[in-house]
This record gives sequence, C-alpha cells and structure tokens, in this order.
Amino acid sequence: MCVGRTSARITWWKRSAITSAGSVGSGAPAPRCGADPVSARVSAGRKRLVLLGSTGSIGEQTLDVVSEFANRYEVTAMAAGRNVEKLAEQVRRFRPGLVSVADEEDAAELRTRLDGADVEIVTGAEGLTAVATHPADMVVSGLVGAVGLAPTLAAIRAGRDIALANKEVMVMAGALILREVKAHEVRLLPVDSEHSAIFQALAGQRAADVERIILTASGGPFRTWDDARIAQATVEEALNHPNWNMGPKISIDSASLMNKGLEVIEARWLFDVTPEQVDVIVHPQSIVHSLVEYRDGSVLAQLGLPDMRVPIAVALAHPERLPLDLPRLDLAALARLDFEAPDRKRFPCLQLAFDALAADEAAPAVLNAANEVAVEAFLDGRIRFPAIAATNGAVLEAHIERGLVSELQSLDDVLAADAWAREVAAGVVAAEAGRAA
Repeated sequence: MCVGRTSARITWWKRSAITSAGSVGSGAPAPRCGADPVSARVSAGRKRLVLLGSTGSIGEQTLDVVSEFANRYEVTAMAAGRNVEKLAEQVRRFRPGLVSVADEEDAAELRTRLDGADVEIVTGAEGLTAVATHPADMVVSGLVGAVGLAPTLAAIRAGRDIALANKEVMVMAGALILREVKAHEVRLLPVDSEHSAIFQALAGQRAADVERIILTASGGPFRTWDDARIAQATVEEALNHPNWNMGPKISIDSASLMNKGLEVIEARWLFDVTPEQVDVIVHPQSIVHSLVEYRDGSVLAQLGLPDMRVPIAVALAHPERLPLDLPRLDLAALARLDFEAPDRKRFPCLQLAFDALAADEAAPAVLNAANEVAVEAFLDGRIRFPAIAATNGAVLEAHIERGLVSELQSLDDVLAADAWAREVAAGVVAAEAGRAA
C-alpha cells in the first residue's frame, strides 16, 4: 500500500493494483514497498535517515524513536531553522555529517557551540536541498509549511523514500508529488496520525471496495466554546491543545480546524479518492485516529493513545512493527468513546478546504498560503482568532473570482500560486489588524 519501485506489481492506491502481487497483506512476494523490511537493511547496517525539521515537534519525536532503536537507525543529516541551541545538542548526540540552518549568522553560532565538531554546516534554501538529497535510505519530511515543498521534491527526485509529516507538501502540490513519486519509484509513507491510521486500515484491501475515508478530529481547545468566546480567544488558549503535543503552527490550525481541512486535501491525494469520499468526525478523546468504510458496510479503524511516536515508527519500520516502550491503550479504563459532527459554521476553515478542492488544482495551494500568513499574524498578536478564517476565505474567494482554472504542472506553478496568495493575504491581514486596533 505504498509506492513501490516495481510499478508493474503495485502503483499505490491505483484501483486496479491494490490487491496485486505486491500489496501489503498479500502472501505473494512483495516489491520494494514490501520486500525491504528494516531487518533486511539492518543486516547490512543501520537504516540511514535524513531529518528535515529536526528541532520541531516531529523532529524531536523522530529522534526519540531513533534513540530507542539506535541499533536500527542512524541520522546522517539534519535541517533546522533558527533553534541553534537545540540543534547543537542534537548534533552532539546523533553526530550527523551534514546540517542546515537558516543563514550564515545561525551557522556561525552553531560552529561556536559545536567547537570544532566534525560536521559540515550549510545554509538557506540551497542548504535545505543539500540535506534533503544527502545519501540516505529515507528522508523524514518534518518541516512546517510551504518551506518543506522544494526539499521534499528534491529528495524524491534524488530517489529517497519519504516519511511525510509535512501535510502542506501534499496540499500545495499533491498531483505533482505523486507524479514524481511514480517517476522516481520511491516510497511515500504518511506520518500524520490520521493518514497513518488510514494507511494501516487499507492494508490488504482493494481500493475499489473503499466507500469512504473518515478523518477524526479532536475538535481542538475551542470545541465547546460559543462564537463570542472564540472571538476573544488568546494565543495561549489556542495553543493549549487538549490531547496532542505539537508545534505552534499546527496547534493554531487544530484550534481553527484548518489542520483537519488540510488533512482532507492531503487524504484526497494520498489515497486517490474523490473529495466526496472524505469525511470528518469529531472525536474528543483522540483514541480512534481515523477510519475506512467499505462498500459492504464494514468500518476498519486504527486506535491507540495519542502519541506521534507511533505513526513515526510505522513509517520508519514499514512493513515491520517496532516494539515501542509506550503506555498501552486500556479500553476498560477509558470506558467510552465519543463522536460528533463538526460545526462548519463555528469553524469555517474546514469548509474552506472542501471549497478549495472543488475549485481547481491551485486553490489548495492558495488556501494554504493564506492560512500561513494569517496564523503568523495571529501568533504575533496582530489579528484576532476569527480573522484567520476571514483571511483564508477572502483570499480563496479572490482566487476563484480570477477565473483561472489552474493545473499545477511544475514547482514554479505551485510557487507562483503561493506567492500570489501571500501577497493578497498580507493585504487582508493589514485590514483585519486595523479593525482590531
């Protein structure tokens, strides 16, 4: 159920190929996606990982897994932004040969902190690409936002398998990414907990039998709040996610349900389904991570305690399972699981994602760019929380009104849509900030 290098035996999620000889769960010999278990690589040495976004939430939790299974994995290169102090600690501990930081000032500080350590330090966009294409068996794409697109694409073109945590990559350029994955015969494995759950629930099944994919959402910190209270929400309140340990941007997206909207778009591309086949349900406990409904009425779900180290380990070790030293789910102690429909009026960002999917191929990239601008403005205290959705809606509407039904044929096409949306969003944010003053 991953993109295999032997395309005659499997093409990921293409409807005629899910139960072909190499599909996950079949008894037949598998292609690259099934015949390359961790144990096979470990017999010849540890699996080499490149980590994009090492100092972020996904990066740190990936390193937790690497630490627990140091006999199986090594980190050969890392990319971070400006958290030089944390990066220096990681370099001393994991000893990569290559690291990337934002600019020369950060590089100088890192050299001072490392005091002559044997590591090459590179900077900027070129540095990110150098890290992404560094010799490795797998690249963990854990950067946040649009900045992750170009290095992830470069890694694919360099023939690297991808463990994808950066959902914006698929939101901005899903069709382009899947074309490149197929052309370069690499594996693309989801790290998002919801998409990992779907990936697992689809194992061994025929794509033609899939009726519906159901993404679960915790509902975020404002699930029970009314409109008036949400309008006054502070940054600290929005960052206080009830279940998950995440970075600031994704925490704000979770509060607005934009994160779930982005995941809807990601699922549409990752699993080759129509937008109408993707649904969302609110599940406050975050125990059921997502579900797949089949045409006979059966529903398969993946359950577990909310810990990102589990989907990270699934991606790193597929098709094996790592014996993680984590607390186990006790359903008797939990006693109940709750579900409810999402309120798309109180949380309009979710509906905007479906609207973008219905518009054209560029609309999701436009929506993502607008959201990044709006979230940054909210985190900086320039706009209020409801202005995030207002900004996103205004920019998406402006894109649709342009009447350019866009297909994204290249990275330049994606970046052009992104740049246009950011410029428009900046104007909307300025107006919203003026009203909030």
